[in-house]
Amino acid sequence: QVFKRSSMHLAPLLRRSWSTIEAAMSCVKTANRTHSCGELRLANVGNQVTLCGWVQVARDMNHFSFVDVRDRYGITQVVFPKEGADEAGLKRYEASNKLGREFVIKVSGKVVERSNKNANRPTGEVEVIAESLEVLNSSNTPPFKIEDITDGQEETRMRYRYLDIRRNPIKEALLLRNKITRLVRNHLGDRDFCEIETPVLIKSTPEGARDFVVPSRMNPGQFYALPQSPQTFKQLLMVAGMDRYFQIVKCFRDEELRADRQPEFTQIDCEMSFVAQEDILREFEDMIRLIFKEVVQHELPPFERMEYTDAMDRFGIDKPDLRFNMELVDITGAAKGRDFKIFDEAEIVIAMCCKGLAEWSGKKLKELEKTATGQESGASALIWMKYLNDGSFDCSAKKFFSDEQYKVWVEKANAKPGGCEPGDLLCIFAGPKLKTQEAMGKFRHLMGTELGLRSGGFKALWVVNFPMLEWDEDGGRFDAKHHPFTSPWTEDIERMISLDKKDPRLAEIRA
Repeated sequence: QVFKRSSMHLAPLLRRSWSTIEAAMSCVKTANRTHSCGELRLANVGNQVTLCGWVQVARDMNHFSFVDVRDRYGITQVVFPKEGADEAGLKRYEASNKLGREFVIKVSGKVVERSNKNANRPTGEVEVIAESLEVLNSSNTPPFKIEDITDGQEETRMRYRYLDIRRNPIKEALLLRNKITRLVRNHLGDRDFCEIETPVLIKSTPEGARDFVVPSRMNPGQFYALPQSPQTFKQLLMVAGMDRYFQIVKCFRDEELRADRQPEFTQIDCEMSFVAQEDILREFEDMIRLIFKEVVQHELPPFERMEYTDAMDRFGIDKPDLRFNMELVDITGAAKGRDFKIFDEAEIVIAMCCKGLAEWSGKKLKELEKTATGQESGASALIWMKYLNDGSFDCSAKKFFSDEQYKVWVEKANAKPGGCEPGDLLCIFAGPKLKTQEAMGKFRHLMGTELGLRSGGFKALWVVNFPMLEWDEDGGRFDAKHHPFTSPWTEDIERMISLDKKDPRLAEIRA
């Protein structure tokens, strides 16, 4: 998801010290250029330089013209004087006025200090007075603006992908990915992991998704499969004694698209021998903390460990966002027995406090009900209770409940971080335990986003001790909670083998 962020979010991730930038810039000198377009500073004043790049914008000011020349590294302003120019200078001035957007040019000249500095540009204290101009390639007018905020539709930008990559948000996403992969390789290499490439054309293996298949010309009627993951190969490498393996690898799954799924994706694939769970958590916690430190300059503290059951009971999701409270409150005992069918027939009744929403209008609450019962959350119904500022209550099921019950609900909510105070809104789901928890967990994240509680900071944790299996209602059997290659706890293996394949106690086997 990070690659979809705007340049406003990505720019801080790529900031480096000037000494680091200088070291990198020294590598860009070639036969055609002396410097990049993002390199020149006051220390370069008086230098003769040659730049190559794309024309971002050209402006004729009558007495002179400005041309902003752009490459991957930045933008430099080049000036083509008219007043006092000799015949060659006038020709350069005229030629500069014929430059269009995205022309590729080579320009040489002298670096001078700018009189009107641009504090928003790293090269904004200097400019280059042009002494030669060569058009390396002309360009048609681009179909959209090559700017951070563009007027191009996604379909157009994908059609002209080479133009879209010139924009900072896309370029910086690629550079960010490059920085992270280099950090990963260096870190794992230092930990004695061996990077090994595995085959791409393989036979199909059962991994839970559909394979992409590739026909074989040499073997008519037979097909290769593209790997959903290198699972079989990394296990082979462990059996072969390679001990520590990693690979930044492409995986392919022929499935319907959604927000977090596409036909091909890249994963950091690892395997280790002779380890326990804590060894793996510690190894990759160190890697994640390094990435955050180097890329976003954020020191993550040691990760919290949270049991899967605690995560589901407190947050309704196995990847909870801990940057805000809004923990789930089990009010089952205090909600049943009032002849309210939705609660009385439910396995569990869960509430969640949304701070400051008691003043929401009926229209807003109708929209909230649609959100709760929509595809993103999946609740069967939303019951709400307002704890008004004057201490009174209102409820969408007030026919069945009194202030006495509402006060008990509030008391239970007050046992959670953040509590429930006058002015707050309790949102309540009811139904089968796991399904209701999951619906409330998704709803919690949606409300956290709606209320602006998920926009800043970082909070990392490990959720551990997941169940090995989960019951599939449609199939009438237990399936792997994650994938069929997950191993049960050693202590649970004998118990797992001894139970009938439909025994409900199989849900207690830990992975």
